[in-house]
This record gives sequence, C-alpha cells and structure tokens, in this order.
Amino acid sequence: MENQRQAYREEARELLAELENALLELEETPDDSELIGRVFRAMHTIKGSGAMFGFDDIAAFTHEIETIFDRVRGGEIAVSKEMVNLSLSARDQIQAMLDASEGENTADASNGEAIISAFRSLIVDAGLPEPDQPGGIPEGVTGPLNAPPETGKAAHATYRIRFRPEADIFASGTNPILLLNELRELGDSTVVAQTDAIPELADLAPEACHVYWDIILTSSQGIDAIKDVFIFVEDDCELRIDVVDDGRGPGSDADYKRLGEILVERGDLSTGDLVAVLREQKPIGELLVEKEILDGGVVTAALAEQHHVRQVRDRRREKAAGSSIRVAADKLDALVNLVGELVTVQARLSQKAAQDNECDLLAIAEEVERLTAELRDNTMSIRMLPIGTTFSTFKRLVRDLSRDLDKNVILTTAGEETELDKTVIEQLNDPLVHIIRNSIDHGIEVPAAREASGKPVQGTVHLSAVHSGGDVLIQISDDGAGLDPQAIRKKAVARELITPDADLTENEIFQLIFAPGFSTAEAVTSVSGRGVGMDVVKRSIEALRGSIDISSRKGAGTTITLRLPLTLAIIDGLLVKIADDAYVFPLASVEECTEFSRHAADKARERKMMNFRGNIISYLSLREIFAVEGEPPDNQQVVVAEINGEKIGFAVDHVIGQHQTVIKTLSRVYQDVQGISGATILGDGTVALILDIQRLAYAVETEEQIAA
Repeated sequence: MENQRQAYREEARELLAELENALLELEETPDDSELIGRVFRAMHTIKGSGAMFGFDDIAAFTHEIETIFDRVRGGEIAVSKEMVNLSLSARDQIQAMLDASEGENTADASNGEAIISAFRSLIVDAGLPEPDQPGGIPEGVTGPLNAPPETGKAAHATYRIRFRPEADIFASGTNPILLLNELRELGDSTVVAQTDAIPELADLAPEACHVYWDIILTSSQGIDAIKDVFIFVEDDCELRIDVVDDGRGPGSDADYKRLGEILVERGDLSTGDLVAVLREQKPIGELLVEKEILDGGVVTAALAEQHHVRQVRDRRREKAAGSSIRVAADKLDALVNLVGELVTVQARLSQKAAQDNECDLLAIAEEVERLTAELRDNTMSIRMLPIGTTFSTFKRLVRDLSRDLDKNVILTTAGEETELDKTVIEQLNDPLVHIIRNSIDHGIEVPAAREASGKPVQGTVHLSAVHSGGDVLIQISDDGAGLDPQAIRKKAVARELITPDADLTENEIFQLIFAPGFSTAEAVTSVSGRGVGMDVVKRSIEALRGSIDISSRKGAGTTITLRLPLTLAIIDGLLVKIADDAYVFPLASVEECTEFSRHAADKARERKMMNFRGNIISYLSLREIFAVEGEPPDNQQVVVAEINGEKIGFAVDHVIGQHQTVIKTLSRVYQDVQGISGATILGDGTVALILDIQRLAYAVETEEQIAA
C-alpha cells in the first residue's frame, strides 16, 4: 500500500504544479472556460485519488475547493483576483498536507479552516446559498462540512442507476432535483432525463411527476452511499442500481459495449426484438454494391483498409499502455554510475586489445565499444529533462514578489523544450531564484518611475534557454533600470575590494557584484540588501562547471547569461598528453587540431598569438601554464577550441584521440584550482584531469593583467 501512496504523492505534486500554472493563467484571462476546466480537473483528480489511497484529509479539503470551481464552471460565480489568491493558498495547503504525510512537517489545520471559511464567504457574497455545515470540522480534518458517508468505500466503480419516482412524489414535499444534485457530489456523473411519459398538454397534471432519470455515476463511495441518497424516497420510487464497471482493472474493451447490449441489459429492449432488427440490417458495403453505386472490388479494398488501420491502432494502443513508467531518481543515478564503470572497463579492454594486437580481441573490443557508446547515449538521454518545468515554477515567485513590492511585473519564457541533465536542473533552482529576486527588487522600477521614464507600467522578466554546442545558455533579462557602473565602483572602493585608481572594464566592474557581502541597496528589505545571494549564485554555477556573465545598459535593463554543461556524468572528450600527464578537453568545445614546428611554437608562445587559417587567435601553452619540466617535442600539436565565440589555441605535446570521459568530482581540497573541472580514470588505471578551458583562459588573462 505504501508504494501506491508514494505514487499518489508524486502524481499529486505534478497536479499541484499544473494547478498553479492554470491558476496563474486564469488570473490573466478569468473568462477562459478551458482554464477553469483545467483547475477543476486537477482538483478533482487530487481529491478522488486521495480518497482512494487513504489521504482523507486532502480529499476532504480539496472537495470544498472543487465545489467552488464547479459553481464557477456553471457560471454561478465569476473568477476574481481574491478567488485566485485563495486558490493558490489552498494549493499551498494541499502541498503542506502532502509533506506532512511524509513526516517533513505538520500541516496547520487552522489555516485550512480559514481558507474554507474565506471560500464560503465568496459564495455568500455572490448571493448563493452557503453549503450546509452540520457538525463542524473534526479535529485534524479541514472539511468538507457535508461529506458523504465514509462507509462502503471502494475503488472508482461505475454504476447504472434508474430513478423513476412515483407520479405523486411532489405531494410529500420531495424535490427529485435535490436528490440528483446530492448524487452528483459522490463522483463523476452523467444524468439523462427521460420524457417519454409526459402526456399531451390537455392531459397534463401539473402537480404530478411525469419524468424519470437514468444516471451513470463513477464513484469511490460504494453502493451504500448511493442508496443513502434515496433512503427517504425508496418507497415512493422505482430504483435500480447496477454495477457496470467495478474499477478494479484497466479493462480490455476500449469501445465498451454495443448499443444493443446496453439496451437489453437495461430492460428497455428484448433480445428477440434486437435480433429481429439486426437481421433487417445489411452492411453498408453490401448495400452500395446492390444499388450498383460502387464496384465490389472498391468496397473490398476499403474493408481491407479499415481492417488494417484497426489492427495498427490496436497495436499502438497496447504500446501506449506501457509507454512510460515512473522510476525513482536514485535508481536512475545508480544506472548512470554503473554505465560509467562500464565505460571505464571498456576503455581497459580496448587498450588491452590494442597492445596484444589480436584480431579476434580487437573485433570484440570494437563491438563492446560501440554497444557501450549506445548504452551511454541512451542512459544519458533518459536523464535529460526539459527545462520548461523549472521555468514554470517561477511564475508564482514573480507574481507574489511583485505584489509584495508593489510592482507590476510579468514573467515571459522561451526555449522551454531545451533539455538539460536532471542533476543540473535540480541544482539550478536556487541560483535562478536569487537572480530573479534581484531583477525584480533592484532592476524593475515601481510603476510611477517607469511611467515617468516613458516605459510601460508593467515590467518584464524574461527567461530563455538555448543549446550552444555542448552547453546550454540560460538568460535572465529584465527591462528595468540596469546596473550603474559608477555606483558599483564606488561601493567596491568603499569596501576595499578595489583601489580607487584601478583600471577596470565595464564587464569587470559588473563582476564585482559577485563578491561576498556586496550590495548596492540603500536599505535592507525582506527580499534583499544584505549582500547575500549573488556570491552564492556564482559558486553554485561554477560548481556545475558553468560560467556566469552580465551585460547591462543603464536605464535599459540587465541580462545575466548562465553557460552550463549538458551533463555532469559522462561526456565525449579529447585525450591529450603533456610529458607523462594526461588531460581531457571537452570535445564539444574543440574546433580542430593542428600541428606546429618547434620554431613556430616558440614564436607563438612569445607573442601569445598564432595564425590559424588566416586569422590571428590567442595561443596558450599548457606545458608553460602547468610548469611542466623538460623539453617539448620537436613538433607540438595545438587544440583549437572556441570560448564565448572566440577561438583559442592550446599547445600540447600529443593528441591521443577521442575518449569517453566519466567525470569524477575532485576532492574539496582541490575545488579552488583554476582550470580543472574534474578527473577521469583511463583504461590503464591512471588519472587524467578534465580541463575547464574557459576558466583556464580567464585565469591566465587575469594573471597577465596583474603582472602588467
């Protein structure tokens, strides 16, 4: 049972995310019936599944909110900002109840009662009758106040109900419509009024009931709850309740029953009459041929097409039934670790085969290498998730924060389909929260200031993601006041981060905001101003082997660009050697490799530049950077890589070739080493360091500026 409860928690969290998005969209377009339907369906599913798996407090609380939106669907209540605010609070309360079920915290029942009370006030304000409130709310349960009996609960079974009241039922003061409404509260229902017994107007008795009803009801409350609805009129009506689907299995007949079967089961048609009618019918193909409208061959071809397509759709339906499964994250991580170990073993096998030079062993090693590469790619693709899910969570943040700061801000997004490793996405949430909070608090002006400067009153924060080689670029931009380089410089001098005569570019000044404790805010608020956040952002992004860049124009806004690797587990690398030490370049950043003579390499090293296909590009010698002793080979090889759109040549002793690289994180002792992002184990058991070429180039440039 606990497995099913955990599955419900996961499904409920997905539904809560969907509910939050739908509510935020509904706030913008309150008359959108499709959005109202999305909200209702999400709450209905949370309630129904919660009751099934023992989350009675969630089911009871959600039932109250669902009732309100059922009235919204019916046009009785209009969507208002207050209703959206309450609904979002209700969503947070359900989230708290879910967390409480796992022992993470305790849900505040009084908060749930306050939300329900506020919703009831909305009903009263709309001039509608308030739901009955017998007995109050039991301790620890936050509604509903008029819940149906708990006895007789079962799976979501489907019932066929025939309710035919006596003609004089009105004389006893009974209103059948109220009974039908009470029946609707038990679950999803379809009600059909049968009017065949209504007489001609001249013979109509106004005080008599001439209508009866057929109801199809899907409910988890059980047949006893249905009988309780009619308990006071059971002697004044004809009542028939049949179970047509017990809800205990997925079912095998997608088309359910044929019309004739249903009519016979209901007792509205005899088997003999059905057979007689069917005998009179002829297939449409036979009728077309008889009337010489079509040739028999054409009809045969059409029948063949029909049969074929039905078979294909049946197979597709069977495949779709098991097309996706939910896998625990720790199992997926374990799979990736095993694949990483397999990659390392495969490298050992390939190296051994090359050393022994045996044809059979070489063939086996090549086949294992191919299969390992496919397994690695498939495993990594399973870990890739669209970043849109993360983006959507910030809509609520922007909405609530702009309200708290008395600003008018919206969030727009682009590139939601861009995929990233799940580990990267999980660690990306906090940095993005800090950046967005700063954009709204420091960047976006208050409406009056925006209007005075000729800007739209409503500010915009834009989130976008796009692939760039082996990386993903995530940009957070706003149309606010922008950064003031002079104010940043003045603050940095006051905090002795730089000297008053320091010669810094505008980009270097912007990078000062990542210094610990740095803030240009004049006053400390509940949102920012303490200088905590942006330094954490930088450390978090660098821990992901990424980089962060800022561009801004005073009065026109700021754009922060995060460059992140696609994955933190296994990458394609280019293995090189300097003396006896091995290093790995991320292959996605490598443009090509070329070769230099000893004399040409010496000249390039002196000038820090080289001629590459007619263009002058920067040149760095890894032997010199890492202070490797000994003489370089007569012919040095150069790996040309692209960093932020610029090409840089890295001189190495030897290029070994492509290498599947399993990334191993370095010890905390080495976490501040510039230019190294991790390590990997080679086939012979030696360790190769993985180069972070962007930070390496930046470190060299910084040292040269300091030396100058």
